Amino acid sequence: MLFPFHDDAPRRNPPVATIAIIMANAVVFLWSQGLPPGRQQEIGYRWGFVPARARQLVDPRPLVVTLETEEAPGLLWAPPPRLVLPPEPGQFALSLLTCMFLHAGWLHLIGNMWFLWIFGDNVEDRLGHVAYVLFYLTGGVVASFAHWLAQPASTTPVIGASGAIAAVLGAYAVTWPWARVRTLLFLFVFVTIIELPALLVLGLWFLAQVVGEAEFHQGVGQSVAWGAHIGGFITGLLLMPPLSALLGAGPRQAPHDWPYDSL
Repeated sequence: MLFPFHDDAPRRNPPVATIAIIMANAVVFLWSQGLPPGRQQEIGYRWGFVPARARQLVDPRPLVVTLETEEAPGLLWAPPPRLVLPPEPGQFALSLLTCMFLHAGWLHLIGNMWFLWIFGDNVEDRLGHVAYVLFYLTGGVVASFAHWLAQPASTTPVIGASGAIAAVLGAYAVTWPWARVRTLLFLFVFVTIIELPALLVLGLWFLAQVVGEAEFHQGVGQSVAWGAHIGGFITGLLLMPPLSALLGAGPRQAPHDWPYDSL
């Protein structure tokens, strides 16, 4: 397993937008953690992205979902509570954005924000603060659509910033492919630090998402929004070059032409 923790692509300006996005995610997460578990689930369904709600745009029937509960000891069994999601096009459209700021737990939040911190600052520096935020949000929306294409009937809410961050990773991969990324390598009980080109680190990450999506459709593997990760990454790959050219953001390649010293 690879865990990147530092890159050597230089930046000129402080990553204020990246910091603001991280803080917004942290504030929303801390707020949600103070709510009862049932209320947290309700927020996930209402403000997370639920692919099956897309059909309500043409079929105005409510969607009924079952909430998870923890039965109190000594109580008789009772049917789990249900949540009725009425057809609300405005809320569904807004959930494409709000889902990016909800997270399921500390590891989910920290993992996403760590990748955003490592790779987002350079993308922000290249695009500028405002264009970067618009790029980030666009990547997240497209990622949700990609997940809908992969699992259109799913009633499981998708939450987390990983789709938007995948777009940032794609943008980084196509702009600084040979930047050196210092990475922790976990190989069974062996742990070491190695430097790898960003294209290899992020390419392996993308490959893992493709494998995860394939395994999920074969009935194995974890229920993760692999399609959102794939769609977000491809969005970043495709959008970053024309955006850089349009904004006059300078040469794509920095700081190395090749990740190894010449012999």
